[in-house]
Amino acid sequence: MHPYEQADELCQAVDELGVRIYTALRDGGLDADPLVDLACLMKEWGAPSPVTRELLERLATELTAADLARLGEALLDEIGFGPTFALEPDLLVPLEEALKVVERDVRAAGITGTLRMIVPDWDVMGMAWVESEGGSRDRASQPKLSATRPVSLLSGWPCVLHASCNSETGHRWRPWSSA
Repeated sequence: MHPYEQADELCQAVDELGVRIYTALRDGGLDADPLVDLACLMKEWGAPSPVTRELLERLATELTAADLARLGEALLDEIGFGPTFALEPDLLVPLEEALKVVERDVRAAGITGTLRMIVPDWDVMGMAWVESEGGSRDRASQPKLSATRPVSLLSGWPCVLHASCNSETGHRWRPWSSA
């Protein structure tokens, strides 16, 4: 097996364990198994930490629910885990509200067409995208939107929409900019 294949498998395993831990923390019922599995992976790949050492040195039966929650949150933080829109659909709400602001600006400029928020299956990162009616189909030019920074919709999408509107409708629309 090539090293990149091992790294892909590791990333997939870490992601799956992160989802299991996050879901169990959110819904209740976290047990030590996914925590210990993740700690073992981290140690195996040379990324030990005080949290992984604690998990690997203590007996699972000694860990209280509070210990599991503390260690689970710490492990999620260490791997940089953040829930996807599929796990937490409410994360889309601020982005949808921001999209309404952009759409009002577009309408005020006399440009018609539909803007909508999508979370496509083909995006392996689970990001939200904005899709415009009649817009470019070039995925590389579509802005990815972060659930933690909905302002990115307001600052990034209008620039892409500006180019699309100018070329497709002939309208000269300029997005608002703080610069």
